[in-house]
Amino acid sequence: MIFSQKRMKFSKQIIINMTAAFWVVVVLFGAISCQNKKTEKIAAVKDRQAMPGLHATKITTVISDSGITRYRIYTDQWDVFDKAKEKYWEFPKGLHFERFDENLVIDANFHSNYARYYEARQLWEFKGKVKAINMMGEMFESERLYWDRAQELIFSDTLVKITQLTRVISGYGFQSNQSMTKYSFQATLKGLLVVPDENSNTAAIPAGATHP
Repeated sequence: MIFSQKRMKFSKQIIINMTAAFWVVVVLFGAISCQNKKTEKIAAVKDRQAMPGLHATKITTVISDSGITRYRIYTDQWDVFDKAKEKYWEFPKGLHFERFDENLVIDANFHSNYARYYEARQLWEFKGKVKAINMMGEMFESERLYWDRAQELIFSDTLVKITQLTRVISGYGFQSNQSMTKYSFQATLKGLLVVPDENSNTAAIPAGATHP
């Protein structure tokens, strides 16, 4: 992690806030807490609005519950733009999260090639090959997802594909709860792929349908 000596007080506060930065990603699957990595110096910059007040690289956080490793979070780069007109945190090289079961097998994960968090609005934006697998084994794929912490809502303004055990759903106007277990589309696409299952009479979900 890299910071300027002149902004030591600010940097310490951001390091504390790092817990919240990772927590809001982990809470998608019900986790809490995290920690930070080492620090180095950088030279002062002229345009503080366009430059981060904090620059961190190669951050890996492992979170334990009752002595058992349950969560792992990784990012190659994390920048905090504290002087921007609208303050935000940026993860230009992506963000990755994994959840482990009691046998240390990954049972949920989340990944995006880019992420940004707007502090005042409590809004996360994930872009670029966004992919999440919830604890039910359902896989969500999109080029962009938003997470409104204040409203406790995940949504997208682009195509979202959900791969379930017996079917694949694609559509627009996606909205979901924070655990991505209850969701709906404003419109689903025709030509829905249904995976044959001899024990199921699965049918395509119509436009505007809701997953209970």
